[in-house]
Amino acid sequence: MTPYIHDIGEAPVIIGAGLAGLMTALHLAPRPVVLLSRTPLGTDTSSTLAQGGLAASLGEDDSPDLHLADTLAAGDGLCNEKIARRVVEAVPDAVENLIRLGAPFDRALDGKLRLGLEAAHSRRRIVHATDATGHQLFHALLAVARRTRSITIMEGITALRLAVAEGGIVCVLAVLDNSVFALPTRRVVLATGGLGGLFCDTTNPLASFGHGLALAACAGAELADMEFVQFHPTALDISRRPMPLVSEAVRGEGAVLVDEHGDRFLTDTRGAELGSRDVVARAIAHHLAAGHRVYLDARQCLGQKFAKRFPAIDAACKQAGIDPAAEPIPVRPAAHYHMGGVAVDAEGRSTVNGLWACGEVACTGLHGANRLASNSLAEAVATSAWVAASVSGTSAGWQWPRVPSMLPLRPDPSSIRQVVSNALGIVRNGKALSEAVATLLPIAAGETTAADPALVALLITLAALRREESRGSHYRSDFPERDSDARPSRLTLCTAFESAVALSCQRFERSC
Repeated sequence: MTPYIHDIGEAPVIIGAGLAGLMTALHLAPRPVVLLSRTPLGTDTSSTLAQGGLAASLGEDDSPDLHLADTLAAGDGLCNEKIARRVVEAVPDAVENLIRLGAPFDRALDGKLRLGLEAAHSRRRIVHATDATGHQLFHALLAVARRTRSITIMEGITALRLAVAEGGIVCVLAVLDNSVFALPTRRVVLATGGLGGLFCDTTNPLASFGHGLALAACAGAELADMEFVQFHPTALDISRRPMPLVSEAVRGEGAVLVDEHGDRFLTDTRGAELGSRDVVARAIAHHLAAGHRVYLDARQCLGQKFAKRFPAIDAACKQAGIDPAAEPIPVRPAAHYHMGGVAVDAEGRSTVNGLWACGEVACTGLHGANRLASNSLAEAVATSAWVAASVSGTSAGWQWPRVPSMLPLRPDPSSIRQVVSNALGIVRNGKALSEAVATLLPIAAGETTAADPALVALLITLAALRREESRGSHYRSDFPERDSDARPSRLTLCTAFESAVALSCQRFERSC
């Protein structure tokens, strides 16, 4: 099918219309920008599912230095300290900007912002909008974006590939309904979110398979720290997918984790219920593997106040026949956030000219090996301003694109979820990872709807196989110790396929 050309002049294109994409577009105003959304705006995005909040050092007993220290501790040696400091210092002003844009953050009786506590934070510094912060922020920003004449919003558009010529981006190839078209542009910002939809148990939209990572990899961009996938310890343990999240803020209010006997099993674990996410998730997974059930008990700390404090969680529980005020909530870990992503510099620029990344799809170095709770929204609102400034300071250099002869099909990760879940869960090992490489390689190299999801999964698997240690969210049962040397990982599409083919050849030779 020959694409038709859609003329957008010299405007940059933002792929992804969640919080990071909207904020970048607003920061670019009044410069023209095109915002692409795969679904109708406000549906099927991780931003609208974010219950927790936004971490910012706003309390009288807090400071950016304390926020930085907590961020570095959670990141387990892999944070970029310079970037982390820049983010935590920028977030308080970013919160004020969000308020000016209409963000309805919770306030105490005296009018001050109400600050919550979450795991691994040494201070109360989480600003919320009830227990639906992402939803509230998204719709506040969307209302402003719809009123901003410089922002052209195109819904129902799936980007298929980024065309590259002479070392830089020249075009976005996309599909609407069954029509393939080209958007000639020299400037593209990826804001496509995460990859939790690759897993069976996930809090992310099922279509969130790492779309932007596939686009970036196929354009030649370098990817960083792909092995680090964070599992949230407390997703609501019901059959619904994506799994409703039981926010960390519930534990911040004093809820405790118990088993079917009512016994607290984390009392000897570092930080107990408010330990870092990797520690708590592994402890719960271990208890589940031993044949137990796990529950979050908020009866003593909240009781009848639960519904008022956490209305969205209360509604999800009651829809499943659970009353949090009167009974414990069944929970289990679920894939939640990706710390790795497109390798970017301090301005959000990738290794491909004309390609930026913002939000979860980017690896800025803020999160390291394990994201500190509520630092994701903080990163999005802080770095979107830097990305927009970098994009606006770059010459467009418009030209007609060269269209590839073959384009991928609309992606669907459903057929590979079990492979990913088996090999890339909370506990990993070399044998399962090697088997996953052999399974994923032919799918990633093929021409099916699973090709792009398999490519992203293959990149994660290869990075996990290379990291022969346990650090942050990445735990290898065959390499349980943490190396003294903290090394970031890097991959490109070419090096990934070379490694995968070599591993497959070794497996074949051993079987002969």
